[in-house]
Amino acid sequence: MSVLLRTLACALLLGLAACKSGPDAIEAPGAGFLGALALPAVGPQRGAATELTGRVVLVNFMATWCFPCVAEVPTLEALQRDYGPQGFQVVAVGMDLEGAKVLAPFADHYTLRYPVLLADERIISGQSVFGPIMALPTSFILDRQGRVVGAWQGMAGHEDLAKAIEKTLKR
Repeated sequence: MSVLLRTLACALLLGLAACKSGPDAIEAPGAGFLGALALPAVGPQRGAATELTGRVVLVNFMATWCFPCVAEVPTLEALQRDYGPQGFQVVAVGMDLEGAKVLAPFADHYTLRYPVLLADERIISGQSVFGPIMALPTSFILDRQGRVVGAWQGMAGHEDLAKAIEKTLKR
């Protein structure tokens, strides 16, 4: 299979994942999506992947140099504040090549209420258990069983995310 064909197939799968919701959620292979979040954390919140079990989780792949990612921070902060007590957790996965050197000051500066995890080399290269990360920001919502029930590529609106989170919390 040519590289172009594989790339197009991956893009199609990511696009289809963005449209998925409800009972046809994507099942996590092996240790699951939550297991893939067992990465080092920086910043004021150092949540571990084991603390995510049973919670609705929004995984946000971002970078400090990405303007839409930084612009999305107030939305993610508000969602964490509003839905955190109901069993919701935002988790950022920082894709910066410099890792903790730039992500730790970023998380500290914004006093983020959610953990910022350091992507490993495999994730930075665009490969994750969620599929290829082809644009930043890219976000996934996981239900309480750790299944992907929603995905967004690019900046997601507060209203769209809030509706998806509320729907997933009610399940």
